Amino acid sequence: MSESSSILSPAQMARAAEDAAFAKATGRPMKSFLLGLTAGGYIALGFIFFVTSQVGAAELPWGVAKVLGGVVFATGLALVVLTGAELFTSSTLTLTARASGRITWGQLLLNWLVVYVANFLGALTMVALVFLGGTWHNAEGGWGAVVLSTASYKLDHTFLEAFVLGILCNLMVCLAIWAAYSGRTTTDKVMAVTMPIALFVASGFEHSVANMFMIPLGILIKGSAGGEFWSQTGLDQAAFADLTWVNFFVDNLLPVTLGNIVGGGVMIGVLYWTIFHFLDTPKDGAKGAPAAKS
Repeated sequence: MSESSSILSPAQMARAAEDAAFAKATGRPMKSFLLGLTAGGYIALGFIFFVTSQVGAAELPWGVAKVLGGVVFATGLALVVLTGAELFTSSTLTLTARASGRITWGQLLLNWLVVYVANFLGALTMVALVFLGGTWHNAEGGWGAVVLSTASYKLDHTFLEAFVLGILCNLMVCLAIWAAYSGRTTTDKVMAVTMPIALFVASGFEHSVANMFMIPLGILIKGSAGGEFWSQTGLDQAAFADLTWVNFFVDNLLPVTLGNIVGGGVMIGVLYWTIFHFLDTPKDGAKGAPAAKS
């Protein structure tokens, strides 16, 4: 097997992840913004696929239905990886380049801000398209009912629960991204991301960018659906009174975002930087490895 087709070793994956983080943080903000728009849209597409898979899934065993939803949701991250889109949750890995001193805190925070805002706008674009396209009317309102129940459930967590679920989520997302660096083919990369993403979705962990799509869509449906929708689905509009913008930002997006930073940036990025960079640095007096070209 030629070197170009072999997978990367764990140490090489760590270097590839740090180099990618450096490139993101030092690239043009407009490029990051446009790639962030696409990432927000792709993750929303993954959630659209998830919702479709859950319509009528109540007939399946709970775990089977959730695993099915998780596997199809992985389509979103596969598209992000294959197209080079910039996703805030994986951009938390830029902490590796900061730990190495290759970027400043200003560069890191600017990249996070640009990508986060772009992801939100990309997700909201998909919200508008799905809503205006009437997708939520599918299955006699069953599609919209899944959105409402999923969005409402996400607002039931305490601040601490949402924070911890955000940690667990981005632990898996960044593991998926990290593993994808080892692949050299499309198949390698898709296989690397699918199971970790299926795990986080099936287990009910919280992803800030995915929630930028699901909860706003739920808020929009709750406020706009007419009497026919509520009668078709058998749902009570009053049961979704918690679906408000204030609750979304305060009770979900804030703690989940903070948890995502800890789970991905610290528990994956900084951990593997420590193992494969800091601890691999030669002791004083020994000749160090050549610095990476930038």
